[in-house]
Amino acid sequence: MLLVMTLLAGCVSTPAPRIAISGLPAAQETRALENVRVFERVWSLVKDAHYDAKLQGVDWEAAGLKYGTEAVAAPDDKALYASLNAMVDLLKDSHTHALSPQQANERHTEVRPRTGFNMTRAEGRWLVSELVPGSPAETAGVKPGWIVVARNGEPLGERNDFRPRDGEVAQWSFLDALDQPVALALVARPLTTKPRQEVRVLPGGFVYLRFDGFDTTDRRWLSNQLKAQPDAPGVVIDLRRNPGGGTISLGITIGEFFAHSVGCGAFITRGGYRSGKNSWQIGSARYAGKVAVLVDGATGSAAEIFSAVLQEHGRATIVGRKTAGAVLASWFHSLPDGGELQLSRFDYVTPKGRRLEANGVEPDVPVVRTLADLRAGRDADLEAALQVLRGEIVAK
Repeated sequence: MLLVMTLLAGCVSTPAPRIAISGLPAAQETRALENVRVFERVWSLVKDAHYDAKLQGVDWEAAGLKYGTEAVAAPDDKALYASLNAMVDLLKDSHTHALSPQQANERHTEVRPRTGFNMTRAEGRWLVSELVPGSPAETAGVKPGWIVVARNGEPLGERNDFRPRDGEVAQWSFLDALDQPVALALVARPLTTKPRQEVRVLPGGFVYLRFDGFDTTDRRWLSNQLKAQPDAPGVVIDLRRNPGGGTISLGITIGEFFAHSVGCGAFITRGGYRSGKNSWQIGSARYAGKVAVLVDGATGSAAEIFSAVLQEHGRATIVGRKTAGAVLASWFHSLPDGGELQLSRFDYVTPKGRRLEANGVEPDVPVVRTLADLRAGRDADLEAALQVLRGEIVAK
């Protein structure tokens, strides 16, 4: 999930480059005609509505001719959307991406085929950080702290976003807690991707609150938890698995920690207009205790803005590792085949004028995540946050 606004399909004006489809067999021509419609919609939307009118210096006409030819000739959705995303990736934009009809459906239903384990990066290696309860990975005995070595014989790279099909079998290679090799065949099956929430009362009366999105459900849950613990001396807000969400929920969530409305920065249009935003105090808990926020490289978009705003207002201490630096406001546009284009429509700067896109939020209290900690079940971030709330650590 991301910092998003939703928009119904609308009209665009700039025509896309013409891609010839003559001379194709009849069966291929039918597919090509649909591909043309999808390609033209994506190309024109980016040309007319992307937040950067200069498109990062990309020659969009030339890109359209190159990738449009590939897209139109694509035999299936996989190839079509690979071409479309190769084109929009030229923008080096964290929030512009084409979703196939299947991916768009998964976004709306919050269910997709998964094996059921999450990974984190530490000491240059991928480690199992969390398991989805009842998932194939948990059932097969995968444990947090295992090193993930390879998938189908291929070593994992710096970035990994596997999208298996329902029933697809992948051969995973791990090193267990004793560094012994473990090979498992894991079958992907539909699992929920809904954001998780968790509350725990910690020693000293401090309250731990984890929520993995910024939507209506998350903000209402957080508000209720804060109202249920008004006298807690401090709270830990865990955003380490939070990739963001909607701007309205963001503004209301920020308001939960202030007695009055505060500045939340500004969104900037492609024309350069700055639209300043403030927090909303609608039903606010007005929580007055200390606040520590846990972040890392998986903290994105609205979660980054939340962290930066509380940091700049001196309302929270940020603990962990630098955030993702993926902070642009985007809208989802419908495509002719049932897919969607997520398109960045606004840039963002913090109340103090910091641009977070590609820069992220630096923690006030940096914490190094280690393999030893994960294997021992130790949460060094949470330990540091509690030290902050107890006054044992003073942020730099």
